[in-house]
Amino acid sequence: MKPTIPLLAVSFCAADVQAGAGPFLGIYLQAHGWHADTIGTILTIGAIVGMAVTAPAGALVDALYHRRAVVVGASAMTIVAAALMWLSHGYWPIMAAQIATAVAGSAMGPALTGLTLGMMGRRSFDRQYGRNQVANHAGNIAAAALSGAAGWWLGMSYVFVLSAIFGVVCIASVLLIPARAVHRHYARGLAHEDEKDRSEARAQSVRVLLQNRPLLLLAIALAAFSLGNSAMLPLYSLAVAATHRGLASQITAANIVTSQIVMLIAAMFACRLIRRWGVWWVIFATLATLPLRGLTAAWLTTPWGIAPVQIFDGLGSGLQSVAVPALVVHLLHGSGRVNLGLGTLLAIEGAGGCLSPLLGGWLANRFGFSVAFLVLGGLSVVSLAVWIAQGPAIRRACDSRRDELERMTDVDASALFQ
Repeated sequence: MKPTIPLLAVSFCAADVQAGAGPFLGIYLQAHGWHADTIGTILTIGAIVGMAVTAPAGALVDALYHRRAVVVGASAMTIVAAALMWLSHGYWPIMAAQIATAVAGSAMGPALTGLTLGMMGRRSFDRQYGRNQVANHAGNIAAAALSGAAGWWLGMSYVFVLSAIFGVVCIASVLLIPARAVHRHYARGLAHEDEKDRSEARAQSVRVLLQNRPLLLLAIALAAFSLGNSAMLPLYSLAVAATHRGLASQITAANIVTSQIVMLIAAMFACRLIRRWGVWWVIFATLATLPLRGLTAAWLTTPWGIAPVQIFDGLGSGLQSVAVPALVVHLLHGSGRVNLGLGTLLAIEGAGGCLSPLLGGWLANRFGFSVAFLVLGGLSVVSLAVWIAQGPAIRRACDSRRDELERMTDVDASALFQ
Protein backbone atom coordinates (compact mmCIF):
# COMPACT_ATOMS: atom_id res chain seq x y z
CA MET A 1 0.00 0.00 0.00
CA LYS A 2 1.30 3.44 -0.91
CA PRO A 3 1.98 5.54 2.20
CA THR A 4 -0.10 8.36 0.71
CA ILE A 5 -3.27 6.31 1.27
CA PRO A 6 -3.02 6.24 5.10
CA LEU A 7 -1.88 9.90 4.92
CA LEU A 8 -5.20 10.75 3.25
CA ALA A 9 -7.01 8.73 5.93
CA VAL A 10 -5.18 10.73 8.62
CA SER A 11 -6.21 13.98 6.90
CA PHE A 12 -9.83 12.79 6.76
CA CYS A 13 -9.95 11.87 10.46
CA ALA A 14 -7.92 14.94 11.47
CA ALA A 15 -10.92 17.10 10.54
CA ASP A 16 -12.81 15.87 13.61
CA VAL A 17 -9.67 15.89 15.77
CA GLN A 18 -9.08 19.55 14.86
CA ALA A 19 -12.71 20.62 15.31
CA GLY A 20 -13.49 18.54 18.39
CA ALA A 21 -17.13 18.77 19.46
CA GLY A 22 -17.35 22.08 17.60
CA PRO A 23 -20.73 23.83 17.71
CA PHE A 24 -22.33 20.86 19.50
CA LEU A 25 -20.45 21.51 22.75
CA GLY A 26 -22.37 24.70 23.53
CA ILE A 27 -25.72 22.98 22.93
CA TYR A 28 -24.66 20.02 25.09
CA LEU A 29 -23.55 22.20 28.00
CA GLN A 30 -26.66 24.38 27.77
CA ALA A 31 -28.82 21.25 28.06
CA HIS A 32 -26.99 20.42 31.32
CA GLY A 33 -27.73 23.75 32.93
CA TRP A 34 -24.71 25.82 31.90
CA HIS A 35 -25.24 29.54 31.39
CA ALA A 36 -24.31 31.29 28.16
CA ASP A 37 -21.55 33.40 29.75
CA THR A 38 -19.83 30.32 31.22
CA ILE A 39 -20.07 28.48 27.91
CA GLY A 40 -18.61 31.52 26.16
CA THR A 41 -15.72 31.62 28.63
CA ILE A 42 -14.89 27.95 28.02
CA LEU A 43 -14.96 28.36 24.23
CA THR A 44 -12.93 31.58 24.34
CA ILE A 45 -10.22 30.07 26.53
CA GLY A 46 -10.02 27.11 24.18
CA ALA A 47 -9.58 29.43 21.18
CA ILE A 48 -6.86 31.42 22.94
CA VAL A 49 -4.98 28.28 23.99
CA GLY A 50 -5.21 26.92 20.47
CA MET A 51 -3.77 30.13 19.06
CA ALA A 52 -0.97 30.21 21.65
CA VAL A 53 0.27 26.65 21.13
CA THR A 54 0.27 26.63 17.30
CA ALA A 55 3.78 28.07 16.95
CA PRO A 56 5.30 25.80 19.67
CA ALA A 57 3.58 22.86 17.98
CA GLY A 58 5.32 23.76 14.73
CA ALA A 59 8.64 23.98 16.54
CA LEU A 60 7.99 20.54 18.08
CA VAL A 61 7.31 19.02 14.65
CA ASP A 62 10.59 20.51 13.39
CA ALA A 63 12.52 19.19 16.39
CA LEU A 64 11.16 15.62 16.50
CA TYR A 65 12.33 12.95 14.10
CA HIS A 66 9.20 10.86 14.78
CA ARG A 67 6.49 13.09 13.33
CA ARG A 68 3.89 10.34 13.51
CA ALA A 69 4.11 10.57 17.30
CA VAL A 70 2.67 14.11 17.16
CA VAL A 71 -0.43 12.83 15.36
CA VAL A 72 -0.74 9.95 17.84
CA GLY A 73 -0.42 12.34 20.77
CA ALA A 74 -2.95 14.82 19.36
CA SER A 75 -5.45 12.05 18.64
CA ALA A 76 -4.96 10.57 22.12
CA MET A 77 -5.68 13.97 23.67
CA THR A 78 -8.90 14.14 21.66
CA ILE A 79 -9.95 10.71 22.95
CA VAL A 80 -9.23 11.74 26.56
CA ALA A 81 -11.12 15.01 26.07
CA ALA A 82 -14.12 13.16 24.66
CA ALA A 83 -14.10 10.79 27.66
CA LEU A 84 -13.99 13.73 30.09
CA MET A 85 -16.96 15.40 28.40
CA TRP A 86 -18.87 12.11 28.38
CA LEU A 87 -18.24 11.32 32.06
CA SER A 88 -18.42 14.75 33.70
CA HIS A 89 -20.32 18.01 33.37
CA GLY A 90 -18.24 19.86 35.94
CA TYR A 91 -16.51 23.13 35.15
CA TRP A 92 -12.89 22.01 35.54
CA PRO A 93 -13.19 18.67 33.67
CA ILE A 94 -14.90 20.45 30.78
CA MET A 95 -12.26 23.20 30.87
CA ALA A 96 -9.48 20.60 30.79
CA ALA A 97 -11.19 18.78 27.94
CA GLN A 98 -11.57 21.98 25.90
CA ILE A 99 -7.91 22.89 26.42
CA ALA A 100 -6.83 19.39 25.41
CA THR A 101 -8.99 19.62 22.27
CA ALA A 102 -7.50 23.01 21.40
CA VAL A 103 -3.92 21.76 21.82
CA ALA A 104 -4.65 18.66 19.74
CA GLY A 105 -6.25 20.66 16.94
CA SER A 106 -3.40 23.16 16.83
CA ALA A 107 -0.74 20.44 16.69
CA MET A 108 -2.43 18.53 13.89
CA GLY A 109 -1.89 21.20 11.20
CA PRO A 110 1.94 21.43 11.46
CA ALA A 111 2.13 17.64 11.95
CA LEU A 112 0.34 16.96 8.65
CA THR A 113 2.54 19.53 6.91
CA GLY A 114 5.67 17.85 8.24
CA LEU A 115 4.49 14.38 7.25
CA THR A 116 3.59 15.54 3.75
CA LEU A 117 6.86 17.41 3.23
CA GLY A 118 8.88 14.47 4.56
CA MET A 119 7.13 12.03 2.24
CA MET A 120 6.76 14.08 -0.93
CA GLY A 121 9.58 16.65 -0.82
CA ARG A 122 9.31 20.26 -1.92
CA ARG A 123 8.44 19.78 -5.60
CA SER A 124 5.44 17.51 -4.99
CA PHE A 125 4.32 19.10 -1.71
CA ASP A 126 1.52 21.30 -3.10
CA ARG A 127 0.13 18.45 -5.20
CA GLN A 128 -0.17 16.04 -2.27
CA TYR A 129 -1.20 18.72 0.22
CA GLY A 130 -4.09 19.66 -2.06
CA ARG A 131 -5.24 16.05 -1.91
CA ASN A 132 -4.86 16.11 1.87
CA GLN A 133 -7.12 19.15 2.09
CA VAL A 134 -9.75 17.53 -0.12
CA ALA A 135 -9.78 14.60 2.33
CA ASN A 136 -9.83 17.01 5.28
CA HIS A 137 -12.87 18.92 4.01
CA ALA A 138 -14.60 15.63 3.21
CA GLY A 139 -13.90 14.63 6.80
CA ASN A 140 -15.45 17.88 8.03
CA ILE A 141 -18.62 17.18 6.05
CA ALA A 142 -18.78 13.58 7.25
CA ALA A 143 -18.10 14.53 10.88
CA ALA A 144 -20.77 17.25 10.84
CA ALA A 145 -23.33 14.92 9.26
CA LEU A 146 -22.55 11.99 11.57
CA SER A 147 -22.48 14.25 14.65
CA GLY A 148 -25.84 15.71 13.72
CA ALA A 149 -27.31 12.25 13.19
CA ALA A 150 -25.83 10.89 16.43
CA GLY A 151 -27.12 13.87 18.38
CA TRP A 152 -30.58 13.55 16.82
CA TRP A 153 -31.05 9.78 17.20
CA LEU A 154 -28.94 8.85 20.22
CA GLY A 155 -28.44 12.07 22.18
CA MET A 156 -25.85 14.84 22.22
CA SER A 157 -23.44 12.88 24.41
CA TYR A 158 -22.82 10.44 21.55
CA VAL A 159 -21.17 13.25 19.60
CA PHE A 160 -18.20 12.74 21.95
CA VAL A 161 -18.20 9.00 21.27
CA LEU A 162 -17.96 9.80 17.57
CA SER A 163 -15.07 12.18 18.23
CA ALA A 164 -13.22 9.44 20.15
CA ILE A 165 -13.81 6.99 17.28
CA PHE A 166 -12.30 9.45 14.81
CA GLY A 167 -9.30 9.78 17.13
CA VAL A 168 -8.79 6.01 17.28
CA VAL A 169 -9.02 5.68 13.48
CA CYS A 170 -6.57 8.58 13.11
CA ILE A 171 -4.01 6.78 15.31
CA ALA A 172 -4.46 3.53 13.41
CA SER A 173 -4.07 5.33 10.06
CA VAL A 174 -0.89 7.19 10.94
CA LEU A 175 0.72 3.99 12.26
CA LEU A 176 0.14 2.44 8.81
CA ILE A 177 2.58 5.00 7.38
CA PRO A 178 6.03 3.33 7.46
CA ALA A 179 8.51 5.33 9.55
CA ARG A 180 11.04 5.15 6.71
CA ALA A 181 8.55 6.78 4.31
CA VAL A 182 8.91 10.12 6.16
CA HIS A 183 12.37 11.61 5.58
CA ARG A 184 13.42 13.09 8.88
CA HIS A 185 15.24 16.13 7.46
CA TYR A 186 13.00 16.97 4.52
CA ALA A 187 10.04 16.95 6.91
CA ARG A 188 11.35 20.16 8.51
CA GLY A 189 12.60 21.70 5.29
CA LEU A 190 16.25 20.64 5.24
CA ALA A 191 17.67 19.27 1.99
CA HIS A 192 19.98 16.77 3.67
CA GLU A 193 20.31 13.03 3.06
CA ASP A 194 22.09 11.02 5.75
CA GLU A 195 23.00 8.29 3.28
CA LYS A 196 25.01 10.71 1.11
CA ASP A 197 26.12 13.27 3.69
CA ARG A 198 27.12 12.10 7.17
CA SER A 199 27.67 15.62 8.48
CA GLU A 200 25.32 16.94 11.13
CA ALA A 201 22.29 18.81 9.77
CA ARG A 202 21.46 22.00 11.66
CA ALA A 203 18.48 24.28 11.26
CA GLN A 204 18.96 28.00 10.85
CA SER A 205 18.32 30.44 13.68
CA VAL A 206 14.72 31.36 14.48
CA ARG A 207 15.65 34.84 13.26
CA VAL A 208 15.16 33.50 9.74
CA LEU A 209 11.43 34.06 10.28
CA LEU A 210 11.83 37.71 11.25
CA GLN A 211 14.20 38.34 8.36
CA ASN A 212 11.81 36.90 5.78
CA ARG A 213 9.90 39.94 4.56
CA PRO A 214 7.37 38.10 2.32
CA LEU A 215 6.46 35.86 5.27
CA LEU A 216 5.84 38.88 7.52
CA LEU A 217 3.70 40.55 4.84
CA LEU A 218 1.71 37.35 4.43
CA ALA A 219 1.12 37.24 8.20
CA ILE A 220 -0.24 40.82 8.20
CA ALA A 221 -2.52 40.12 5.23
CA LEU A 222 -3.91 36.91 6.73
CA ALA A 223 -4.46 38.47 10.18
CA ALA A 224 -6.53 41.30 8.67
CA PHE A 225 -8.40 38.80 6.48
CA SER A 226 -9.20 36.54 9.45
CA LEU A 227 -10.32 39.52 11.54
CA GLY A 228 -12.99 40.24 8.96
CA ASN A 229 -13.83 36.72 7.86
CA SER A 230 -14.12 34.59 11.01
CA ALA A 231 -17.22 36.28 12.45
CA MET A 232 -19.10 36.30 9.15
CA LEU A 233 -20.59 32.80 9.44
CA PRO A 234 -22.08 33.05 12.97
CA LEU A 235 -23.30 36.61 12.34
CA TYR A 236 -24.95 35.68 9.05
CA SER A 237 -26.65 32.71 10.71
CA LEU A 238 -27.97 35.04 13.42
CA ALA A 239 -29.10 37.66 10.89
CA VAL A 240 -31.10 35.18 8.82
CA ALA A 241 -32.43 33.32 11.86
CA ALA A 242 -33.67 36.63 13.33
CA THR A 243 -36.23 36.90 10.51
CA HIS A 244 -36.76 33.15 10.00
CA ARG A 245 -36.77 31.81 13.56
CA GLY A 246 -38.24 28.43 12.70
CA LEU A 247 -35.29 27.61 10.44
CA ALA A 248 -32.41 28.45 12.79
CA SER A 249 -30.83 24.98 13.00
CA GLN A 250 -31.33 24.30 9.29
CA ILE A 251 -29.76 27.65 8.40
CA THR A 252 -26.67 26.96 10.52
CA ALA A 253 -26.29 23.48 9.04
CA ALA A 254 -26.71 24.80 5.49
CA ASN A 255 -24.06 27.47 6.13
CA ILE A 256 -21.51 24.89 7.28
CA VAL A 257 -22.22 22.27 4.61
CA THR A 258 -22.26 24.76 1.71
CA SER A 259 -18.88 26.27 2.60
CA GLN A 260 -17.26 22.87 3.22
CA ILE A 261 -18.39 21.50 -0.15
CA VAL A 262 -16.99 24.56 -1.94
CA MET A 263 -13.76 24.31 0.09
CA LEU A 264 -13.40 20.70 -1.02
CA ILE A 265 -13.79 21.64 -4.69
CA ALA A 266 -11.45 24.65 -4.35
CA ALA A 267 -8.76 22.53 -2.66
CA MET A 268 -9.11 19.98 -5.46
CA PHE A 269 -8.07 22.56 -8.08
CA ALA A 270 -5.72 24.66 -5.92
CA CYS A 271 -2.50 22.92 -7.04
CA ARG A 272 -3.35 23.38 -10.73
CA LEU A 273 -4.11 27.06 -10.19
CA ILE A 274 -0.88 27.59 -8.25
CA ARG A 275 1.20 25.98 -10.99
CA ARG A 276 -0.67 27.86 -13.73
CA TRP A 277 -0.87 31.37 -12.24
CA GLY A 278 1.56 31.35 -9.32
CA VAL A 279 0.90 31.39 -5.59
CA TRP A 280 0.85 35.23 -5.36
CA TRP A 281 -2.17 35.47 -7.68
CA VAL A 282 -3.99 32.62 -5.95
CA ILE A 283 -3.62 34.26 -2.53
CA PHE A 284 -4.67 37.60 -4.05
CA ALA A 285 -7.86 35.93 -5.30
CA THR A 286 -8.58 34.52 -1.82
CA LEU A 287 -8.19 37.94 -0.22
CA ALA A 288 -10.56 39.45 -2.79
CA THR A 289 -13.36 37.06 -1.77
CA LEU A 290 -13.90 38.83 1.59
CA PRO A 291 -15.32 42.16 0.30
CA LEU A 292 -17.54 40.23 -2.10
CA ARG A 293 -18.75 38.08 0.78
CA GLY A 294 -19.41 41.15 2.96
CA LEU A 295 -21.40 42.95 0.24
CA THR A 296 -23.43 39.83 -0.51
CA ALA A 297 -24.20 39.22 3.18
CA ALA A 298 -25.33 42.84 3.66
CA TRP A 299 -27.53 42.72 0.57
CA LEU A 300 -29.04 39.22 0.83
CA THR A 301 -30.19 38.52 4.39
CA THR A 302 -32.45 35.68 3.25
CA PRO A 303 -32.25 31.87 3.49
CA TRP A 304 -31.36 31.52 -0.20
CA GLY A 305 -28.59 34.09 0.26
CA ILE A 306 -26.65 31.37 2.12
CA ALA A 307 -25.41 29.94 -1.17
CA PRO A 308 -23.50 32.97 -2.56
CA VAL A 309 -22.25 34.09 0.87
CA GLN A 310 -20.80 30.69 1.72
CA ILE A 311 -19.51 30.06 -1.80
CA PHE A 312 -17.22 33.08 -1.38
CA ASP A 313 -16.11 31.71 2.00
CA GLY A 314 -15.45 28.28 0.55
CA LEU A 315 -13.44 29.66 -2.35
CA GLY A 316 -11.25 31.83 -0.13
CA SER A 317 -10.65 29.33 2.65
CA GLY A 318 -10.32 26.32 0.34
CA LEU A 319 -7.64 27.91 -1.83
CA GLN A 320 -5.82 29.37 1.18
CA SER A 321 -5.64 25.96 2.86
CA VAL A 322 -3.30 24.82 0.07
CA ALA A 323 -1.70 28.06 -1.18
CA VAL A 324 -0.51 29.35 2.22
CA PRO A 325 1.44 26.18 3.25
CA ALA A 326 2.83 25.96 -0.31
CA LEU A 327 4.16 29.53 -0.07
CA VAL A 328 5.63 28.92 3.39
CA VAL A 329 7.45 25.84 2.09
CA HIS A 330 8.75 27.86 -0.88
CA LEU A 331 10.01 30.69 1.35
CA LEU A 332 11.52 28.59 4.18
CA HIS A 333 12.65 25.33 2.59
CA GLY A 334 16.30 24.81 3.37
CA SER A 335 16.10 26.58 6.72
CA GLY A 336 14.81 23.65 8.78
CA ARG A 337 12.10 25.93 10.19
CA VAL A 338 9.20 25.25 7.83
CA ASN A 339 6.74 23.91 10.42
CA LEU A 340 7.65 26.59 12.96
CA GLY A 341 7.09 29.21 10.25
CA LEU A 342 3.70 27.78 9.35
CA GLY A 343 2.72 27.46 13.02
CA THR A 344 3.69 31.07 13.70
CA LEU A 345 1.76 32.24 10.66
CA LEU A 346 -1.34 30.31 11.72
CA ALA A 347 -1.05 31.73 15.25
CA ILE A 348 -1.01 35.31 13.93
CA GLU A 349 -3.94 34.52 11.67
CA GLY A 350 -5.71 32.92 14.65
CA ALA A 351 -5.27 36.10 16.69
CA GLY A 352 -7.33 37.94 14.10
CA GLY A 353 -9.89 35.16 14.21
CA CYS A 354 -10.19 35.37 18.01
CA LEU A 355 -10.94 39.10 17.85
CA SER A 356 -13.35 38.82 14.92
CA PRO A 357 -16.48 37.70 16.86
CA LEU A 358 -15.91 40.46 19.41
CA LEU A 359 -15.68 43.13 16.70
CA GLY A 360 -18.53 41.67 14.63
CA GLY A 361 -20.84 41.32 17.63
CA TRP A 362 -20.19 44.90 18.76
CA LEU A 363 -20.84 46.28 15.26
CA ALA A 364 -24.03 44.24 14.83
CA ASN A 365 -25.36 45.30 18.24
CA ARG A 366 -24.51 48.97 17.72
CA PHE A 367 -25.21 49.54 14.02
CA GLY A 368 -27.05 46.47 12.72
CA PHE A 369 -26.06 43.37 10.78
CA SER A 370 -25.70 45.06 7.38
CA VAL A 371 -23.16 47.59 8.66
CA ALA A 372 -21.29 44.80 10.47
CA PHE A 373 -20.99 42.79 7.24
CA LEU A 374 -19.79 45.82 5.27
CA VAL A 375 -17.16 46.77 7.86
CA LEU A 376 -15.91 43.21 8.27
CA GLY A 377 -15.70 42.82 4.51
CA GLY A 378 -13.96 46.20 4.29
CA LEU A 379 -11.10 44.91 6.43
CA SER A 380 -9.89 43.14 3.33
CA VAL A 381 -8.76 46.56 2.12
CA VAL A 382 -5.84 46.22 4.54
CA SER A 383 -5.00 42.74 3.25
CA LEU A 384 -5.28 43.72 -0.40
CA ALA A 385 -3.32 46.95 0.12
CA VAL A 386 -0.43 45.05 1.70
CA TRP A 387 -0.50 42.29 -0.89
CA ILE A 388 -0.77 44.60 -3.92
CA ALA A 389 1.64 47.30 -2.73
CA GLN A 390 4.30 44.74 -1.85
CA GLY A 391 3.45 42.40 -4.72
CA PRO A 392 6.56 43.12 -6.84
CA ALA A 393 8.86 42.59 -3.82
CA ILE A 394 7.10 39.34 -2.87
CA ARG A 395 7.25 37.98 -6.42
CA ARG A 396 10.93 38.93 -6.76
CA ALA A 397 11.72 37.13 -3.50
CA CYS A 398 9.85 34.03 -4.72
CA ASP A 399 11.60 34.12 -8.11
CA SER A 400 15.04 34.48 -6.55
CA ARG A 401 14.32 31.52 -4.28
CA ARG A 402 13.24 29.35 -7.21
CA ASP A 403 16.75 29.11 -8.62
CA GLU A 404 18.18 28.42 -5.17
CA LEU A 405 15.63 25.68 -4.49
CA GLU A 406 16.24 23.96 -7.82
CA ARG A 407 19.85 23.41 -6.82
CA MET A 408 18.82 21.57 -3.64
CA THR A 409 18.34 17.82 -3.52
CA ASP A 410 14.77 16.62 -3.16
CA VAL A 411 12.68 13.51 -2.54
CA ASP A 412 11.77 11.49 -5.63
CA ALA A 413 8.02 11.06 -5.13
CA SER A 414 7.11 10.18 -8.72
CA ALA A 415 6.27 6.57 -7.81
CA LEU A 416 3.65 7.75 -5.31
CA PHE A 417 1.60 9.39 -8.08
CA GLN A 418 1.59 6.43 -10.44
